[in-house]
Amino acid sequence: MRDIEIYKQRLLDRQKELDVRLHNIEDQLDDEPNPDTSERAVEREDDEMLEGLGNAGKAELEQIEHALTRIENGTFGVCVECGDDISDERLSVIPYATKCKNCM
Repeated sequence: MRDIEIYKQRLLDRQKELDVRLHNIEDQLDDEPNPDTSERAVEREDDEMLEGLGNAGKAELEQIEHALTRIENGTFGVCVECGDDISDERLSVIPYATKCKNCM
């Protein structure tokens, strides 16, 4: 039998980590632009990269929130496609996984 509390704690820890990271990204994106025109191009590239990281972080946060909901309603670790258990090995790597290895 799997210890759901371990997965729940890992998800909550990752959620906190992402929250801090996303706030840092937002703060960096809110910085005043450099008055030097040649530096603005570099800043624009950096901003695009930060926005990409922020979008990926937001997507992962959403997956974590769904996994926490599945823990609460008793469906955590069950494949949404076939209904089989998702292996502990898979959940240890991706604790918000929704599909088993066979249905990926």
